[in-house]
Amino acid sequence: MKEKILILGGGFSGVESAIKLTKLGHDVTLVSNRDYLFIYPISIWIPVKKKTFEDVSIPLAKLAEKHGFKLIIDEVDQIITKDSKVVLGTQTVTYDYLVIAMGMHKFKTTGLEHTHSICGKPEESVIIQKELDKLIENGEGKIAIGFGGNPKDPSATAVRGGPAFELLFNFSHYLKKKKLKDKFELTFFAPMAEPGKKMGANAMNKMDVMFSHYKIKKQVGKKIIRFEKDGVIFEDDTKLESDLTIFISGGDGHTVMQNSDLPLSGAGFIKIDDRCKVDGMDQVYAVGDVTDLNGPKWAAKQGHIAEVMADVAAYNIHHRINGSEKRKTYHKHLNIVCVMDSGDGAAFVYRKADFDMILPLPIIGHWLKKAWGYYYKNTKLKRFPRIPGM
Repeated sequence: MKEKILILGGGFSGVESAIKLTKLGHDVTLVSNRDYLFIYPISIWIPVKKKTFEDVSIPLAKLAEKHGFKLIIDEVDQIITKDSKVVLGTQTVTYDYLVIAMGMHKFKTTGLEHTHSICGKPEESVIIQKELDKLIENGEGKIAIGFGGNPKDPSATAVRGGPAFELLFNFSHYLKKKKLKDKFELTFFAPMAEPGKKMGANAMNKMDVMFSHYKIKKQVGKKIIRFEKDGVIFEDDTKLESDLTIFISGGDGHTVMQNSDLPLSGAGFIKIDDRCKVDGMDQVYAVGDVTDLNGPKWAAKQGHIAEVMADVAAYNIHHRINGSEKRKTYHKHLNIVCVMDSGDGAAFVYRKADFDMILPLPIIGHWLKKAWGYYYKNTKLKRFPRIPGM
C-alpha cells in the first residue's frame, strides 16, 4: 500500500510539490483554501488592464486532473504532528508524510486596513484596479507605493521591492499613455534607509535613475507609525499624503503554525534543515514562505526558490520512502532573480553569493516577462513540455 502524502497549500510551492510527488508515483492529496493557483509575478498587470484575474489564475481542479493528484478545497484549522493528522474546516485527514506550503501572513502595522497589497489576497489586485480607475476618472491623484519588512526575520522582507517597483513603473507608463502623468504624483516609500539592498549594490544604485526616468518621488529611512485613509504617518510626525496607498508588508508567521506543535523561529516560521525537513520530525517537510529560510542575509523568499524547495522536499521524501540514502539540499540554489517589468520594458536583476547585476532590457524585457507568464501557465497545464530547470 502506498504511503499517503498530504500537502497543505495551493501556491507555487504546494502545487509544485504535488506535481513532483505524483510524478514519482506517490498517493498525493493537496489541500487549499482557494480553488485556483494565482500567478503573483504577473498580477502586476491586472491594475493596468494588461491581464484579467482569469489570465493570472489556474483552476486547481484542472491541475489535479492533468497531473493526477487528489484535491480538497477547505481551510486548515489545526496541524497535530504527534498524531499525524490535520484538522480541516469540514473534516480531519491523516497522513504518512506531510508537506506544509501555506505561505505567510502580513507583519501588522497600525492602519494596515487603509492600504492594498499586490502581494496579499489575490482579489486585492482587482480592488487596486478599481481604485486606480476612480482616480483616472477624476483626472488627478496622489499614489504612494511602498514595502516593509519584519525585524525578526530579514528573509521575510523577500524582494518585496520588486512588485512595488514594478507597480510604480507600470502606473507611470499607464498614466503617460492616458496623457495624465503630469496630473498624478507617484511616491515610493519604505522604512529602511536602503530599500532594494537585497538585490545587490548594482541594482540598488540604478533605482534612482529609474525613479527619475519615470518621475517617481522617494521617501525612505523613516519608520512607519501608522496608515490613515489619506496617507502615511512617519516617526517624525510627517505625513505622506495619498489618495491610494499600496503597501507590501513584510511577512509574519502563519497563525495556524503558531497554534501547532511545530518548531518555530522567533518570527513564527517553521524551522527546517537544508533538506526541507522540519527540525526533529522525520516525516514532516516545509517549503516556501512558511519556512524559516536559513541562508545568507540577502536570501529572499521568491517563487522560484519556493519551487526549488518543493523539488528538494519531493526528492527527499521519495528516497526516504524507498529506503535510499540519496538526498538534495536547497542551499546551493539560493539566489535572487527578478525581471522587473516597467510596462515599456524591464530590468533583469540577478544576485548570488559573490555576484550581482542589473541589465536594462528596453521593450524586449516586457515581452520576455509576458512570455514567461504564458510559459508558466501552459507548462503547468501540460500543454507543452517544461524546460528542465525552469
